[in-house]
Amino acid sequence: MHPGAWWVWALGLGVAASRTTNPLLLGLLVAVAGYVVAARRTEAPWARSYGAFVKIALVVLGVRLVFAVLLGSPIPGSHVLVTLPEVPLPDWAQGVRIGGRVTAEGLVFALYDGLKLATLLICVGAANALANPSRLLKSLPGALYEAGVAVVVALTFAPNLITDVRRLRSARRLRGRPDRGLRGLLQVGLPVLEGALERSVALAAAMDARGYGRTADVPAPVRRLTAALTLGGLLGVCAGTYGVLGAAGAGYALPLLALGTAAALGGLWLGGRRSVRTRYRPDAWGARAWLVAGSGTVVAVALIRFGSLDPDALRPGVVPLTAPELPLWPALAILAGLLPALIAPAPVRPGEPAPGPRKDTRP
Repeated sequence: MHPGAWWVWALGLGVAASRTTNPLLLGLLVAVAGYVVAARRTEAPWARSYGAFVKIALVVLGVRLVFAVLLGSPIPGSHVLVTLPEVPLPDWAQGVRIGGRVTAEGLVFALYDGLKLATLLICVGAANALANPSRLLKSLPGALYEAGVAVVVALTFAPNLITDVRRLRSARRLRGRPDRGLRGLLQVGLPVLEGALERSVALAAAMDARGYGRTADVPAPVRRLTAALTLGGLLGVCAGTYGVLGAAGAGYALPLLALGTAAALGGLWLGGRRSVRTRYRPDAWGARAWLVAGSGTVVAVALIRFGSLDPDALRPGVVPLTAPELPLWPALAILAGLLPALIAPAPVRPGEPAPGPRKDTRP
């Protein structure tokens, strides 16, 4: 499976999550992402980062609720749950309060808002757990190769760090030494940092041995044209995206977005002429990759379209306080995101034979 297909699928779920605050739809998106990750992730180090993203999402949700309790909410409410002591603030801090009334409407609004951000984090974590970062680096254009290397190193640092900590803690438990508390943390931290330094030196040596950083000679006019196309294309993409999201730019947004995308792609193609690297066994974007990417795109397009037809179903109100309802068609569209769990290649578990025809080894 092409790693870019997993990112398109996950970004489609993330776009769908950004279009709604309905907790039922957000919970369905989280369930879809979690099921696909459980069914199709491998035993690689980066695949274990999904649990960390889930924990970060729960922390974000908790912080949002704490802020709503301590700092109040802009949503007026009549159902007062508790009244906290309010800290008096000066006149220049009008509109800001610390403490005071905590209403059920304000807490529900904060829950909806925090759940949307938590769902976005979980969707990004699903892409990190399913897509091989090194294979994704091979698929980048030549102009983005240097930036891609930095992103891949950053994405793989945390999983490798977690793997080192688990390995060292297991070794200390086998030797009968403490692995918890401040003492255990200090005695584990130094070997972890030493291992990170050794990996950095080995990575630098491997990159230098493979000729990383070499560039081809490109004429000055081509370099200036490349910079103009890339910068102008990115500005066009930003302006077009802003017009698509806003209500006033519906007329010029799509043509400007298409023109900016074409200019940026042209700049990336010209910029790739400076790269002299080659690709060994490039990943092919096959039928399965199209289906996986298409399932995430269908979810995003369906939620955007339904949001313009019935926005109240995707963004339930909290004043008056009512229970949210599950809209049928958006829920069915989200279930289309389960398609990768059925068509993506099954991961090979440790101890299992690799897929493919078996060879007859009998004499």
